[in-house]
Amino acid sequence: MEIVILLVVIAVVVIGALGGLVVGSRRRKQPPPPPPATPDITAPPAEPHVGDEAETPREEPRRTIEEVDLPDTSGAVAVEERPAAPEIEIPEPAAGRLVRLRARLSRSQNALGKGLLTLLSREHLDDDTWEEIEDTLLTADVGVQPTQELVEGLRERVKVLGTRTPAELRGLLREELLKLVGTDMDRTVKTEPEASKPGIVMVVGVNGTGKTTTTGKLARVLVADGRTVVLGAADTFRAAAADQLQTWGERVGAYTVRGPEAGDPASVAFDAVKEGKEMGTDVVLIDTAGRLHTKTGLMDELGKVKRVVEKQAPLDEILLVLDATTGQNGLVQARVFAEVVDITGIVLTKLDGTAKGGIVIAVQRELGVPVKLVGLGEGADDLAPFEPEAFVDALIGE
Repeated sequence: MEIVILLVVIAVVVIGALGGLVVGSRRRKQPPPPPPATPDITAPPAEPHVGDEAETPREEPRRTIEEVDLPDTSGAVAVEERPAAPEIEIPEPAAGRLVRLRARLSRSQNALGKGLLTLLSREHLDDDTWEEIEDTLLTADVGVQPTQELVEGLRERVKVLGTRTPAELRGLLREELLKLVGTDMDRTVKTEPEASKPGIVMVVGVNGTGKTTTTGKLARVLVADGRTVVLGAADTFRAAAADQLQTWGERVGAYTVRGPEAGDPASVAFDAVKEGKEMGTDVVLIDTAGRLHTKTGLMDELGKVKRVVEKQAPLDEILLVLDATTGQNGLVQARVFAEVVDITGIVLTKLDGTAKGGIVIAVQRELGVPVKLVGLGEGADDLAPFEPEAFVDALIGE
């Protein structure tokens, strides 16, 4: 019995071992699982090599180089255009300008001379006639005192002369008018530099009289005489005044010193004189603020500009610009400015636009300073040195 059990156990063991061998053999013979599929990645196209023809990824047929519209590369590379610098102008000579412009002056002033000559040509010069002569002179803004002097001189000379031909009357009137206008006054605009400093000219006057324009035109007069000029745009309170002055300067090659709008006028004037010294310029022209002369604070400001400039060098000229068409109101302006700064000369603008040429006589008598320049139009070269003989000849129509 024991032998039978032992044989059965041995048989079971043997059968188990044989089964394991069969299973292991089957496992070893199964093929390995396939590797995971790699994602389908499209490789980038290879860069064409030199000499290779690149692919054209479009359906259009390829064109030859002759068939392709290419940009025009014949010119230079496009560059942003800059505004051209203004062309420097050569002003006409200042000498004899008033003579050349006399016809323009005569058109507006001849009424005065013709009226006087007509009255003086009457056969009998009674008191009524002399009163008419006085009225004619007063209407022309000659002024009360100069009118009385002229009438008295004429009455005395006519009485002595007796018979009067038109030529004699014209000569007589010319001589008396020249006495009033003054032929012995120094009308030179003093701009000659002394030693190492430039000549310094300050231009004053009420806005609307043509002050800034006159400053620009004066620069042209000086350049025409061979001077170099620096402009000081010290009228900082009027919009575009500095731009206007700079434009005048650029036209004749004059350098303009300017400051911020509504800035300190005295600072700009100081810098202009300093710049003129450093550049070795012949003349510095300073355009000042010209708001209403009735504002005391503003007139004090003008006095400040004068004092600041004189810390560097004395002023050679202070020119007062007056509008000839304002008549007696211009005399009021002249008095106020003369109280603040020492006026050395007068510039009368728009003299061709009024028949009141007697303002020349009146303002000289009021201030005791000469008319040095007159404006006779809107043109750039219509500012002329005042010449008494040419002015009187225009008055009486010679």
